[in-house]
Amino acid sequence: MGFLRRFLRRKKPSFEGGGLLLFEDVQDAMTAEKVLRKADYAVRLVAPPPELRMGCDLALEVNLVEQPGIERELKEKDAAYVSVAPLRVSTSPLLEIVKATDFGDQVMVRAGNMKLSFDKKSGIIVNVSGGGCPDIPYLHSELVDKKLSEAPRPRDIGFTLCALMLDRALEECLILWQGGGQR
Repeated sequence: MGFLRRFLRRKKPSFEGGGLLLFEDVQDAMTAEKVLRKADYAVRLVAPPPELRMGCDLALEVNLVEQPGIERELKEKDAAYVSVAPLRVSTSPLLEIVKATDFGDQVMVRAGNMKLSFDKKSGIIVNVSGGGCPDIPYLHSELVDKKLSEAPRPRDIGFTLCALMLDRALEECLILWQGGGQR
């Protein structure tokens, strides 16, 4: 079975959260996601609907039943957020905006506006492109010519939506390179 066929057949687990954590900036959303995942809360980064945006194009979908514990955890870890809103309208799953293109010897994975290409045999990252965030040149220099499995995670060394999307592309590249199995 080909690279792309395996990629397209993977099924993502469904997630029913019921609420959104809203943030003023991308870095706060990424920090809160790390804090909550480390505390074993089920969360998902999403694009909030325009009417709920508080300056940031990211939100965390959370289970409203867990709201008191989530708020306590964020307060204890000094992770900033603006508010929690019940989810009444649909969100755009940010992390599902991923497309892969097989070029024979190389595969390019696009996540949002960010693209990461790698050599299928060696797993070496050959190019990073896209986006318009100020940390893209730095991310490019840190990733290109590194093996997928040894490259730093963009979300750990960048602070923008572009870094988050590039991290999502890297994650998908790893899955494809390692055989396209389900998570």
